[in-house]
Amino acid sequence: MNSATRILLVDDHSLFRESLVRLLESEPDLRVTAHCASISEAIEVLRRSSVDVILLDYDLGEERGTDLLLEFHASRRPPKILMVTAGMSDRVTLDALNAGVTGILYKRSNPAQLVDAIRKAAQGEMWLEDGLIRSLAARAKVQEAEPRNTRPLTSRQQDVLSGILDGLSNKEIAWKLKVSESSVKAVIQELFYKAGVRTRSQLVRLAIEKHAADWLGDDSKRR
Repeated sequence: MNSATRILLVDDHSLFRESLVRLLESEPDLRVTAHCASISEAIEVLRRSSVDVILLDYDLGEERGTDLLLEFHASRRPPKILMVTAGMSDRVTLDALNAGVTGILYKRSNPAQLVDAIRKAAQGEMWLEDGLIRSLAARAKVQEAEPRNTRPLTSRQQDVLSGILDGLSNKEIAWKLKVSESSVKAVIQELFYKAGVRTRSQLVRLAIEKHAADWLGDDSKRR
């Protein structure tokens, strides 16, 4: 039996933290290792405890949750980070994706979505809130002032990228495309090489910000 996913919750609203802790404690495969209200407290927790997933609010009063991401730049195996937020600007969202967050979820989402997002994050899969990609891609297309000389995607690369943008796991993408999971992994490595990135979140950020017109096309309307 696999051990429970260890979670650190960072949010400056005590009532939200307490309600979230109660929710997560009802799930046998999830365990809240600690919860706190500030980045300094979170760093102290991480110094003495190992966690698998950090649920991180963006607005922490006088602090910004994204500042905690700087702590993991030199880490060999950093925790997965799921931003749980009331809202962030498009610029901050893209920066968070580039910094390596595993997903972004709105606080207004229902509890089942939150639990599903945590489980996916723990497995290294992306989770992006419904409508988020469409909004970011539409903004990027409007701002794109001139055509870019980019390397086009093959149809298979396009299909796999679409699956990643939908938050599907490698196994789910393979099932959808009726190919092997190893084939999906190989295509993802091709996408990483073509984009010059190392993580799925960085790939998503680059696809939205730099290649909305040529890589996504009308795909951003699928949500």
